[in-house]
Amino acid sequence: MNEGFLLDTCAAIWLANEKPISQAAIDAVSEIAPGSDRLCISAMTAWELGMLISRGRIHSTKHALAWFEDFVKASAIHVRMATPAIMIAASYLPEPLHNDPMDRIIIATAREHDLTIITRDRAILAYGAAGHVKTLAC
Repeated sequence: MNEGFLLDTCAAIWLANEKPISQAAIDAVSEIAPGSDRLCISAMTAWELGMLISRGRIHSTKHALAWFEDFVKASAIHVRMATPAIMIAASYLPEPLHNDPMDRIIIATAREHDLTIITRDRAILAYGAAGHVKTLAC
């Protein structure tokens, strides 16, 4: 199996905090060799994480950047950059899709790199069920 995966922010937080996730997501992640570019996270997740911590929506004893860098290093995750092409593609995704900019960037990143999004976000899962992006519920 050579399928690649993109963690959305919620999935990254759950994995980092060792919260329960679906067996299918555990199986998918555990099959990937450490350091492979098949398990990814968007650089935009660092921004979203910073916003969540700075607004008190999640609590961390670490600065958001340290949290993100430690998670990436410990998990041997490949960071996918939010390139201009991805940012523009996020503006032209097939409708219907709600207007959450982070969801749109995550989806565009997954589509650009042919990755399956690991998520609990109902809107992203519904978008996947409509055939616009590959998803795996966690």
